[in-house]
Amino acid sequence: MAANIETVNDQTDSQLLHAYAENRSEAAFTELVRRHVDFVYSAARRMVHDPHLAEDVTQGVFVAVAKNARQLTNRAVVSSWLHRTAQNIAAQTVRTIERRRAREQEAVAMNELLAHEPDAVWENVAPHLDKALGELSEPDRDALLLRYFERKSAREMAQALGVSDEAAQKRVNRAVERLRELFSKRNVTIGASGLVVLISANAVQAAPAGLATTIPTSVAAATITIATHTTMQWINLKSAAMILATALAASTVTHLVEQQGANRLRSENQNLADTNRLLSKERDAALSASTANNDELGRLRKEKGELLRLRSEVGMLRKQASELANFKEETLRLRAVSSNPQNKQVIQAQPAGQTNFPKESWAFAGYATPEAALQSWVWAMSKGDKQAMLGSLVPEARKEWEKIFGQTSDSEFAADVAKGFKNIVGYKIVELQASSDSEVELRMEMSTTNEQNNKDKMGKAEKMTLQKVENEWKLAGPSKNQ
Repeated sequence: MAANIETVNDQTDSQLLHAYAENRSEAAFTELVRRHVDFVYSAARRMVHDPHLAEDVTQGVFVAVAKNARQLTNRAVVSSWLHRTAQNIAAQTVRTIERRRAREQEAVAMNELLAHEPDAVWENVAPHLDKALGELSEPDRDALLLRYFERKSAREMAQALGVSDEAAQKRVNRAVERLRELFSKRNVTIGASGLVVLISANAVQAAPAGLATTIPTSVAAATITIATHTTMQWINLKSAAMILATALAASTVTHLVEQQGANRLRSENQNLADTNRLLSKERDAALSASTANNDELGRLRKEKGELLRLRSEVGMLRKQASELANFKEETLRLRAVSSNPQNKQVIQAQPAGQTNFPKESWAFAGYATPEAALQSWVWAMSKGDKQAMLGSLVPEARKEWEKIFGQTSDSEFAADVAKGFKNIVGYKIVELQASSDSEVELRMEMSTTNEQNNKDKMGKAEKMTLQKVENEWKLAGPSKNQ
């Protein structure tokens, strides 16, 4: 892995782009980012004058690199393309912010104008509204009427027009813009958002409360009158007069009853209409303000999602690069240690059947047998080599030792264990018993320079458990069955 990092570091930008384009090499892309991220970020910050926006522009540039890697492989100088791309994205970002700010300022100004002089603005628009609607194409007129006159939701409007939600919204935005242009030709200057607010608030007024009830009655009376006129052609004048008088009387009574009911409901309906109109104005004002930004917000959310995904990938690649650097550093350290004869671990083969191990024979013996694994652990402890000692343990025991000595430096560890092995001159294996093919229990006795101490320890051998892990014997710790 370290060799791969060295290879990537030696490659040109063109070679790195080719490796990413052909094989999606994360190492190659990470190296490209590392080489040019400072340059791109500095240029972006000069262009947008904001560190957070500069980060977004930088992310966008490297997204473009990922998308266009194959086309960039033939470029000798990639930094020129990066600078031009940063300019384009920065300019687009600034334009987007300026457009949004302009729309917000226009909406605020129009809301203030409507708050102070709503009737004056509507009086300028109302005389031209219906003529301007008549000059629109039928698809544009249908979209406007559904959205702002019939107050359909975006989804209901799309269903009525038989198109997608996105297409219906685009048609409404286009129709509003064309209507605004028609007003401009009539010397009525108003912004698109302000025009939407005015139309939503004033274009549809509540009809008199009794009108909806009166119309069916009037139509019925007219129908009766027509039928009566036809009948009079077939009957004599006397009969016609009687029938006509009866019909008129019935119509008059019906009208009086309905008029009384209408007068009674008119006051209640007027109050409800005023409340509904106020709520409709507030709702439509909010909807119209958000409608103009829907497309822009959708695009920004999509780009932000892509940027977040790439940022996550870059973070993961940085973490992997850091781990590789640590591995490389550890490899170099081990090479340095192995090149020093004083620190070099020489694996010494043990004589067959050896049970006594004097201190001068201790050496790193590998992990091929339980006896060799035990000698490797004893040797590592006597030398104060923490890494070699941890390498002689099974994973569970290694975790426990790391908890104990995790915060201890190598030099402090060496000093601590040297005290314990100072007076030990050797050890002897007195018993080896296999519990299974992958586990043995081994009894050992330590010999010290104190003869009395050796006599006291006779018959008190330590029993150690060793386990086979991936074809190597490792120390699991003292046996539970001492």
